[in-house]
Amino acid sequence: MATVELTTENFDEVVGGSGIVLVDFWAEWCGPCRAFAPTFEAASEKHEDVVFGKVDTEAQQELAATFGIRSIPTLMIVREGVVLFAQPGALPGNALEDLIGQARAVDMEEVRAKVAQAQQQG
Repeated sequence: MATVELTTENFDEVVGGSGIVLVDFWAEWCGPCRAFAPTFEAASEKHEDVVFGKVDTEAQQELAATFGIRSIPTLMIVREGVVLFAQPGALPGNALEDLIGQARAVDMEEVRAKVAQAQQQG
């Protein structure tokens, strides 16, 4: 599956779905972003059940600001509408594969219970 360009118009629809979504916050001028792009694209071809989205932080400044993106590339993993991982820095292919495996292994019932508990306390 090819990557999906994410914008303020389609972000909630794409990321709020029931599956796993990897989001790459990037910019054209960013060398590490360009270096990470082939790794991200290769993973998107390998994992057809996962949505791979890219947010151009120059074109989508409001979206980048919403998530407090201060350095790029930043990778975010969302599953069933819950952010499981968000960290700046380009990853090598094996680390990205490991993260995808970890995201698949997460017990979402447990995550939802913790989110609900945190909301009650907050």
